[in-house]
Amino acid sequence: MRHVAEKLNIVLEDLYKQIGWPLYSKYGHAYEAFKLAITEPEKVFEGLEISQEINLEVTCFGYDGIDAIKSALKSGEACEIDDIQIKVKLVAPPLYVMITNALDKNLGIQTLEKAITAIHETIEKSGGVLTVKMKPRAVSETDDIELAALMARVEKENAEVSGDEDTDPEAGEVE
Repeated sequence: MRHVAEKLNIVLEDLYKQIGWPLYSKYGHAYEAFKLAITEPEKVFEGLEISQEINLEVTCFGYDGIDAIKSALKSGEACEIDDIQIKVKLVAPPLYVMITNALDKNLGIQTLEKAITAIHETIEKSGGVLTVKMKPRAVSETDDIELAALMARVEKENAEVSGDEDTDPEAGEVE
């Protein structure tokens, strides 16, 4: 587990939370699970999901504007295959996050890269730009919690508050 954490540059404890401890619970010891995984990996890792996420910045100042962005992001979501669904969520314009859950980390990352290519090609046709802020990578449950907190904070900052109205009471407008 330590070796995998070092190779993937992730926190060892997060790897244990996501994979190690569930295998200990299911098989008594992770070593037994890994021995069985040599012959039956689907059975051993069934129910354990490895999620990947990437951050994208998509802009289009052309005639189509937001419609071109929507179309491009939908073309990325359309790249999903079998059990690997792709979801794109708005963080704050023009920043989006693309997320998938996959049992096979490499296939999940390949699917996200294919989606990035589709979004890039679609948005460029409308004169827009795609900037990948974070390349596809496996993330832990902690990263998911941090993303949720970021999205909640941005949503709160963008919420309208009292005083945001366009009317000016001194301009003589009557309500």
